Amino acid sequence: MIINVILFQVSWFACVLGAANSLPYMGIIVTAGILAWHLIQAKAPKAEIWLMGSALALGASFDQALLSFNLVTYMNHGWSSSVVPVWILGLWLGFSTILNVSLRWMRNQHLIAILFGFMGGPLAYLSAEKLGAVVILSNISYVTLALGWAIITPLLLFISKRFDGFEQSTNTHTFKVSNFD
Repeated sequence: MIINVILFQVSWFACVLGAANSLPYMGIIVTAGILAWHLIQAKAPKAEIWLMGSALALGASFDQALLSFNLVTYMNHGWSSSVVPVWILGLWLGFSTILNVSLRWMRNQHLIAILFGFMGGPLAYLSAEKLGAVVILSNISYVTLALGWAIITPLLLFISKRFDGFEQSTNTHTFKVSNFD
């Protein structure tokens, strides 16, 4: 679990500091290595890939909305500035790696998950702003970040139950991707 948290932090800093220093692909390269290690550790890598895809889709949609409604400005996209940056996609993929490992305990702690997202989301963006990767454009941006993350965090934890590549016990209610092979 400690390695999982450390690797997520490495991914986060690589993405954010890469963006802040005009190296938007640095975070993607580092995160790709972390994702590979994560999948090697997983008992069911296909389930983890589905979770990664789900987190990526939800996260990219949320960040695209922030960008489209001029709530946040991202530095060094790596491609068109009208599309969510490549390094943000890396952040969401990195975040997906902690859902079934170090955040597993939070799955059935719905209020804690909501509060974690409500406070943690805006704090992460504020930290990224202090490091020079984003600009938060208004107080409404903070409200949107808090509410969005208060929804996304428990939702991703719910999804992580269905796509659990690190499942520790047999649970008949858990969706298994391998059943479709």
